Amino acid sequence: MKRIGVLTSGGDAPGMNAAIRAVVRKAIFHGVEVYGIEHGYQGLIEGSIKKMELGSVGDIIQRGGTMLYSARCEEFKTEEGQEKGIQQLKKHGIEGLIVIGGDGSFRGAKKLTEKGYPCIGVPGTIDNDIPGTDFTIGFDTALNTVIDAIDKIRDTATSHERTYVIEVMGRDAGDLALWAGLADGAESIIIPEMEDEFDEVIERLKRGHERGKKHSIIIVAEGVTSGVDFSKRVEKATDLETRVTVLGHTQRGGSPSGRDRVLASRLGAYAVDLLMKGKAGCMVGIENNELVDHDILEVLNREHSIDIDMYRLSKELSI
Repeated sequence: MKRIGVLTSGGDAPGMNAAIRAVVRKAIFHGVEVYGIEHGYQGLIEGSIKKMELGSVGDIIQRGGTMLYSARCEEFKTEEGQEKGIQQLKKHGIEGLIVIGGDGSFRGAKKLTEKGYPCIGVPGTIDNDIPGTDFTIGFDTALNTVIDAIDKIRDTATSHERTYVIEVMGRDAGDLALWAGLADGAESIIIPEMEDEFDEVIERLKRGHERGKKHSIIIVAEGVTSGVDFSKRVEKATDLETRVTVLGHTQRGGSPSGRDRVLASRLGAYAVDLLMKGKAGCMVGIENNELVDHDILEVLNREHSIDIDMYRLSKELSI
């Protein structure tokens, strides 16, 4: 393989630039040309493709977001859209493609592989919702962003003796809420993987209030409900004054943490290794700090799960 492409797709995540850098430099080290595809699959269809050099990825490892930009592309879900993308790959002589993104991005990679263009997926999403890897690129940075925000909110909650409901991202996964809640000592953590425990939340608030507790932090994953709606339910059930903070897209930005930079570098380089060995239609990941790869379709057919022991621990420590 003498020429490969790389693109980022779906929601951006801190560390994507580090992964792009690793792909480009690893490939060039082995004498393989690299072409960057801007704006994800939309850019592939439109032919927004440029050759990457060593200098193209200089001074980006510390930057959040993605230098190749990202976009969602409904057209690429169709046969016609995929054929347009293939024609662009042929036009530029690209023999293999590395796709950095989440499950939707991987479905596109699988389709291209089935049509004769080998693809490797690199998991990049703050949601940490991709089976087959312990961590996805961007999760650690987003987690630390959430922790920092909750630390600041707790100062205000303490000063004003209020209950704060904090809504965090994660789509349909509760990893970000669970890890942040345990790290910050939240009184309650509401995640989509567990049944509605509203009555237990209210009982915990009442017990705390009776023993003189002046403030509480409740973390709600966006996949369950909105922070505003949950706050209204709490106020109605307890008569306690509550405030809501929706952290929003601040969680997706910022300079990637050291852990995310290293993870992205390892996964990006490993993806190049696999393409050079002739592998295709797989996703790279990390399990027990060891690099692994799995068939994309097999990964997409798995259900995401949380660490139940961590969830139980969070409840034991928030009595």
